[in-house]
Amino acid sequence: MKTVNAKSTVCPEPVSMLKAEINRGETELEVLLDNPVSAFNVMRFLESNRFSVQLQDDEGTITISARKTEQVPKTAALTEQPPDPVQEAPAAPAPQAAAVCPEPASGTFSVLITGQAIGNDQELGEALMKSFLRSLPRMKRPPIAVALMNDGVKLALFDSSSCDHLKNLEKKGVSVLVCGACANHFNILDQVGAGSISNMLEIVETLNEAGKIMTL
Repeated sequence: MKTVNAKSTVCPEPVSMLKAEINRGETELEVLLDNPVSAFNVMRFLESNRFSVQLQDDEGTITISARKTEQVPKTAALTEQPPDPVQEAPAAPAPQAAAVCPEPASGTFSVLITGQAIGNDQELGEALMKSFLRSLPRMKRPPIAVALMNDGVKLALFDSSSCDHLKNLEKKGVSVLVCGACANHFNILDQVGAGSISNMLEIVETLNEAGKIMTL
């Protein structure tokens, strides 16, 4: 088992360290951490890469044990029966018109939000931000992702008027990523009511998947 000492590091460094080990072919990992936000991000990263994880918190040292799990392909459980050699081969299907591919549900852009307001006027800016977030789920093709950083993470709080708009985006299949380091800085981790606690590496990679990034 490979031990990765990620103590005294901040996101996204622990995730980057694990990513390097996984790319080297490691299938059993032990990760040492001292930051709850980093531990949460590490667990999400490992689980997304098909690792089973166990967490132990011992006097400030967080230990995450992970083992690669191989999922059995759905097709493996299906046993195809060979065709009956006596049975006559079925007639070829009649040609059909080419299928029209449906338009993707999401658009080709992402949104990066770094504050609670749009512009310098706080009262007007907060109203504009609320209206902006309310409008996004109504788009024919909403964004791929919405990332909340700095003061913008407060938009995802339970008691925020914008929380329901962010939940509506999630229902549309939009990834709502809340910067864990930012939420920890404002001491509001336990008050986040929408989106997923994320890290800088995941946010950058997700934003990069979009053709365009809109920044507010």
